[in-house]
Amino acid sequence: MRDLVYTGFMSLDGVVDSPGGGPGEEHRSGGWVVKDVEFLPEAFSLKGEELAQTTALMFGRRSYEAFAPTWRDSEDHAAYRDLPKYVVSSSLSEDALIDGWGPLTVLRSTADVAALKQGEGGDIFVHGSAELARRLAEADLIDRYHLLVFPVLLGAGKGLFSQADRDRQTLRLRDCAAYPNGVVKMIYDVTR
Repeated sequence: MRDLVYTGFMSLDGVVDSPGGGPGEEHRSGGWVVKDVEFLPEAFSLKGEELAQTTALMFGRRSYEAFAPTWRDSEDHAAYRDLPKYVVSSSLSEDALIDGWGPLTVLRSTADVAALKQGEGGDIFVHGSAELARRLAEADLIDRYHLLVFPVLLGAGKGLFSQADRDRQTLRLRDCAAYPNGVVKMIYDVTR
């Protein structure tokens, strides 16, 4: 069985919306990762560590449309080029897919994601995709969270966690670190 890992930048008040401020990121405070916090390479080392663990990428439709054109040609993301990618969308058409970014499969439901997890292979990382992450968590499909929490309060925006009334879910801390710029790394396993 494959693990599904959500990875993302999050404000202290739980917002994951528009951290980089690039195309497709319309939050009024977009770019908060680079605008508000001193860059320290060690605070972002988690992203390099994830490269070694990633065997596939998963996105929601909007995150795919924002990331694919940029990441495909980015040297910073070159290690992702040939990895399998999955887009979970009921509306994305096959002709809207970006060429030259490795094998891509469109999954139409959380049931398709559950079936994918049952197959052979390593960890699948979900980048961005807040709405998808909430749906996957509600379906009990996320196995681990990799979070870099930034010392900023955004007040509004897409949150990672659902506000729906659901059963309590317990997490087990796998790793954490705090950095001089106020960023905190938190890695949690979902316990079942």
